[in-house]
Amino acid sequence: MFADLGAGKRCALIGLGLTNQAVAEYLAKLGVSLVGYDQKTRSELGAAAQTLEELGVDLKLGPESFTRHLTGFDYVFVSPGIRADIPLVKAAAADGAIITNEIDLLLHLAPGLVIGITGSSGKTTTTSLVGHILQQAGRLVLVGGNIGEPLITKVPEMTEQTILVLELSSFQLMNVRKSPQLALITNITPNHLDYHTSMQEYIEAKKQIFSRQEKCDTVVLNADDPVLMYLAAEAPGQLFTFSRQRRVTNGACLEGDQLVLTTGEAVRPVLPISEIPLRGAHNVENVLAAAVLTDRCGVTLEVIREAIRDFRPVEHRLELVRELDGVKYYNDSIATSPARAIAGIRSFSEPVILIAGGYDKKLPFDEFVREFPGRVRHLLLLGATAPLIAKLVDALPDGPDYTLCASLEEAVNKARQIAVAGEVVLLSPACASFDMFPNYRERGRVFKELVSELK
Repeated sequence: MFADLGAGKRCALIGLGLTNQAVAEYLAKLGVSLVGYDQKTRSELGAAAQTLEELGVDLKLGPESFTRHLTGFDYVFVSPGIRADIPLVKAAAADGAIITNEIDLLLHLAPGLVIGITGSSGKTTTTSLVGHILQQAGRLVLVGGNIGEPLITKVPEMTEQTILVLELSSFQLMNVRKSPQLALITNITPNHLDYHTSMQEYIEAKKQIFSRQEKCDTVVLNADDPVLMYLAAEAPGQLFTFSRQRRVTNGACLEGDQLVLTTGEAVRPVLPISEIPLRGAHNVENVLAAAVLTDRCGVTLEVIREAIRDFRPVEHRLELVRELDGVKYYNDSIATSPARAIAGIRSFSEPVILIAGGYDKKLPFDEFVREFPGRVRHLLLLGATAPLIAKLVDALPDGPDYTLCASLEEAVNKARQIAVAGEVVLLSPACASFDMFPNYRERGRVFKELVSELK
C-alpha cells in the first residue's frame, strides 16, 4: 500500500492542522496533486495557508468546504479528530478513494522497528520513558505520533536502524491498515465519548494497534484491566502482560517492593518501587510496561534500571510547580478524564485541595466523586461540568465542601486562601479544557503561571 504514491496521483487533505500540513510537505516532494479542505477561513488558518499553497496545495476553505462532493481522488488523508464517516469523506470513499491518515502512511513506510503505545491514560509518560530508555541504550530513536511533531517528513532520513516510538490516540488508530510490530495498551477506561459513537467503538479503535500484527509481532497488555484481558484472545502475535496486582508469567510485575521481569518461572529484578522518580501507583504501571517493551527490544537490565532512575516527569503530569508556605502545588492538566484524575488524587497521602471541571466529554463522574471522601478536603469547580460534579458531591453523605469558580485564576486564588501547610493543591480536572482553553497544555501553562505569581 502507498507504493504508487507519486506524480499522477491525486490526494485530498481533510483538515489542515499540523498533521496534514506535514503530510502535504511529504507528498508534495513526491509530485502528488494535492487539494486541502478545512472549515477555517484563510485568516483563521493564518500563515499555514501560504505555506500550503507554496507546496502546491489547492485550498478549499471556509464552512462550505465540507459540503463539497469529493470525486477523482486516489487517497484521502483525514486529520485526527475528524471522523471518516462525515458526508465529505464518505462520498470520496464511495468514489473509490482510500481513506487513510498520517499514522497509517507512516506505519507502511517506516523501514525499521515501530513501537506503538496507546491507552486511555499513561501513554505519554510510557512513550517518553520507552524513548528515553532506548536512547540511553544507544539506539537511533524518533518519538512522536500524538506527541511532538508529525514524523512523516522524517521518512526519507529513516533507516532500518531507526526505531519509531509512537503515542497513538484512538482518533489516529481509526483509519489504519497496519499495526506496529511492538504494541502496548496501558489501559482502557471511558474517554472521548463526545467523539466516539459508543464505548465499543472506542475499544475497537484502540484494538487496531495490534489487530493487524503478524505472528512474530508482540503486544503488551495490562493484566489488571478486564477489558484488555478480554481482548487478549484476539491478539494474533506474541502476548506479554504487566501487572501491579498479581504475578504474570511473561512480562513484568511486582514481587514485594521490587519491579521484576518474568519469563515463565524465571525472575529478573529491575529496581525497587522506591527508586521510581514518578509519583503514583499508575506510574508504577507505566514503568512496568516500559520495562517489558524495552526488554523485548534487547536493552540490558542495567540500562533499563539506570534510565528509569534518571527519568523526569513529563510536563503537565503530576508536575510539581512550587511549594509556598508548606503547600505544594501540582499541575496534572493532562487529567482530561475521570480515570486520570482518580490516579492523580490517589498519588497523594496528604489532604488535597482539588481544582477540577471543564469541557463535557459525556463521561460518567460517579466513580470520580466517590474518591473524594478522606482524600479531597475542598473542591474548586470550573467550567461546563461544574454543576454536574457539584450535584454528585451533594449526594455524597461525607462529600467535601466545594466552591464554584468562574475562572482558573479564581480557583488558584481561592486555593491559596484555604490551603494550609502540609496540604496539596492539585489541578487534575477530569475534563478536557475546550470550554476555557484551546488544549490541556495551555491550561497547564496558565495554571503554572498563576501559581508562580502567588504571594
